[in-house]
Amino acid sequence: MMFRYLSPLALVAAPAAAPAAAQPLADLAAIDRAVAAFAGVGAGGTGGAAQPVDRRLRLAACAAPLALGWYGSRQDMVEVRCPSAPGWRIYVPLAGTARDAAAAPLVSRGDAVTIAVTGQGFTVSQGGEALESGAEGAWIKVRGAGQGAQVLRGRVLRPGLVGIDLP
Repeated sequence: MMFRYLSPLALVAAPAAAPAAAQPLADLAAIDRAVAAFAGVGAGGTGGAAQPVDRRLRLAACAAPLALGWYGSRQDMVEVRCPSAPGWRIYVPLAGTARDAAAAPLVSRGDAVTIAVTGQGFTVSQGGEALESGAEGAWIKVRGAGQGAQVLRGRVLRPGLVGIDLP
């Protein structure tokens, strides 16, 4: 009878690697085609995906059809979501849309702003300071009023108002 020596590291790594290799991955080219069909323009064209989905992504295969929708009011990004477990969500920016135009910032760095946090059935607001400049719809860093307040990311809604939506 012959025995083979396996290092302790090989014994730990081998079982962990097997299930990951067996899990099927999403077809990224199919995601590109779905975004092109949703936007009506292929990748690289005006209004289409700015570039193909990053091929380094390792998304679990989706058992249900992909759910696509506009992300944001400016329709400059497509949200692609897998509605079945384990589920995942990616955002695909579009080329040649309003976000590419140089829009005047509605909020400037250092401005006093109102930070409105909105959830299902409620809105809470407080004063704060903009740590970055941004046009309507842009995500910027803000800090609430008060000593030791956390830095948050919110979307510019209008001059002096930054919103944070809770799920």
